[in-house]
Amino acid sequence: MTFDFKKYRQAVRFLESIMNLPIKDYLLDLNQRSYYIDRLDYFLNLLGQPQNDLKFIQITGTAGKGSTVNNLHEILTAAGYTVGSYFSPHPTTALERIKVRRRYISTQDFCRLTDYLKPFLNKISAQSPFGHPSYFETFLALALLYFKETKCDYVILEAGLGGTHDATNVVPNTKLSLITNIGYDHTEVLGKTLIKIAKDKAGIIKPESVFMTTETKPALLKIFKQRCRQVGAKYLLVQSADQDPNKTLAWIAAKQLGVKEKYIDQGLAQAKLPCRFEIMQKKPLVIIDGAHNPDKLKYLAQKIKSLNCPKLHLLVGMARDKDIVSSLKSIVSLADTLILTRFLMPYRKTADLNEMKNIALRIKPRLKIKMLTDPAAALRTALSWAKPDEAVVIAGSFFLAGELRQRWISEDYILKHRTSFKKTG
Repeated sequence: MTFDFKKYRQAVRFLESIMNLPIKDYLLDLNQRSYYIDRLDYFLNLLGQPQNDLKFIQITGTAGKGSTVNNLHEILTAAGYTVGSYFSPHPTTALERIKVRRRYISTQDFCRLTDYLKPFLNKISAQSPFGHPSYFETFLALALLYFKETKCDYVILEAGLGGTHDATNVVPNTKLSLITNIGYDHTEVLGKTLIKIAKDKAGIIKPESVFMTTETKPALLKIFKQRCRQVGAKYLLVQSADQDPNKTLAWIAAKQLGVKEKYIDQGLAQAKLPCRFEIMQKKPLVIIDGAHNPDKLKYLAQKIKSLNCPKLHLLVGMARDKDIVSSLKSIVSLADTLILTRFLMPYRKTADLNEMKNIALRIKPRLKIKMLTDPAAALRTALSWAKPDEAVVIAGSFFLAGELRQRWISEDYILKHRTSFKKTG
């Protein structure tokens, strides 16, 4: 069977084109941020409120959101539930955001639901006091329709940014509210202090839900406890002795839902995500990781230290709005060579390569650095520099990670098989 994904790519292009509409943008307009939830709620009302028939698990945090979503998704799937999950962002192709059981939404269903939304988008543009919904809001609405169609027992939502005013917080029936941790990211929107960031993320804690976190800072835990008291939610602090607190958090969440331990173990053994310390090849060893903020890159640096490779070739590209200084401090000192590049996704500004070079040289003055604006050429260079027993690590951006991952697993493969991974064995 031959697969023609032209219609799918047209649907993706249509959804992405929403970003060029003159609408309020939560990344740019920080006043009256409740506006964005109201706008999506208006849209969902036109669609028949598909979210009202579903049970939700909401997950936010500075690092580990996607891993926790995926861990819990696999656990509940192993236990026999029909589980839908919404991931953000996607690494390589748009339909990676929407998963039911162990497969992404099909290209056919994606196109069908995009076409279904178009007349409602025309209607909302003409009559809504809030204007046209954003790309993220429209995509989430599409996902909620799909989750309702597939009769999901549980839907797990990964917040896009923050919590209180994130589009995913439009849902009413939240059973579990999970916060992985609190660190510095998106400070231009969420606030410059951990207290402000924690207060924003605490907005996902809903009445009568069970709240869990692996955060450890007392001042932040106090905020979460206060929020739980205010809305009548149960508070559970998850203490993790495991090196991977995201697994511990998913384990405790599953137990709260009554899942047997054998299914928890089966699910965690099955769980894997693209671009999370993902080994793409050996000789030379190539690892792709979407780490893009100081906390994530610090964690990545710890894992790199365990590789014991004689030489590390680091390939980095970042978005302009990230904390570049703190991010590079976490990882550049480990590198023997550094290749700086950019991602090709046109809707976000990339960091200035010269600025990154100057920061890197302040961290490690004699570091060999090359700047290339073509990420494919940057990857070829890294591979040409690396000897068979050395390592290449790609990091700094999910967009960059997803683009370069296609050297090993193409977008067409993902679309055809509805999975990000090739079969083994």
